[in-house]
Amino acid sequence: MATPFCAAACRLSVVAPTTAQAPRPRRRGLVAVRAEAGAGGGINPAIRKEEDKVVDTVLIGELAKPLTAYCRCWRSGTFPLCDGAHVKHNKATGDNVGPLLVKK
Repeated sequence: MATPFCAAACRLSVVAPTTAQAPRPRRRGLVAVRAEAGAGGGINPAIRKEEDKVVDTVLIGELAKPLTAYCRCWRSGTFPLCDGAHVKHNKATGDNVGPLLVKK
């Protein structure tokens, strides 16, 4: 299952385009990456597991700050807000995930 999220339990692989896909112009430095759930069975290890699907909506007018960081690594103790947990995750796994920044 393709997802922009990745935790320590996921496996990343490079996806080569099939011959059935229309050729795209070559862009230097771009690689397609797919996150797959590892042996643990899921990307999200523990956040709001009682819900069928974790979805958050925030209206721009509700933001308290001019810049708000949202978690994309699923490791934040203040999920859905980023608390910087991705730094430890990235060091431990070699990943490069960072927050989603929303400007007011």
